[in-house]
This record gives sequence, structure tokens and C-alpha cells, in this order.
Amino acid sequence: MNLLFVTLMGSPQPGTNPLVSLLPLVAIIVVFYFFMIRPQVKRQKELTNFRTSLKKGDKIVTTGGIYGKIAEIEENAIVIEVEDKVRLRIDKNAVLKDPSDLAQQK
Repeated sequence: MNLLFVTLMGSPQPGTNPLVSLLPLVAIIVVFYFFMIRPQVKRQKELTNFRTSLKKGDKIVTTGGIYGKIAEIEENAIVIEVEDKVRLRIDKNAVLKDPSDLAQQK
């Protein structure tokens, strides 16, 4: 670990500021934040807002790929109608997206 740190940091030259040697490490952290962490947090927030705004009659797709229409909404579960009078009770966290979103992406 120490050898890896020394290799990444390089050896400081006499008369240079030691903070300049930390600049590449800080730049890597900033890049990771803006390109990986921030978009994932944004997607998760959008999905949470979508799940809380569900109402009876909405068409949904589950994480298992089941297309259905919401028949009832409970506190932590949703009853969806898949075909004629075929109902499934699923967890709210299994709802992935609205099928109309799929049509807009294409």
C-alpha cells in the first residue's frame, strides 16, 4: 500500500510545494464524483420520486420484466393486473419504470 502511494504521488522535488503533488489525487476524486457518484444519486432520486407518485391505473414494468396496470396501492406493496383478472402483489421497490418511458427512449 505504501509503495503504491509513493508511486502515485511521485517523489517531491526540492523546493516544490507538497500540495502540488496531491493535485492528481484530488483531480481523480473530482472526476469520480461528477461522472459516477452524482449521476447515480440523481437516478436513484428520480426512481424514488416515480415510485411515490404511482397511482391506480398507471402502467408499470417491474424489475422482473412484468408489464402490468396498477389495481391497488398499499403501504409497501402494489397489486397489479397483468391480464384479465390476473392479479399479482409485488413490492413497491420492484417497480422499475413506466412503459411509455421505453417508447420515448427509442
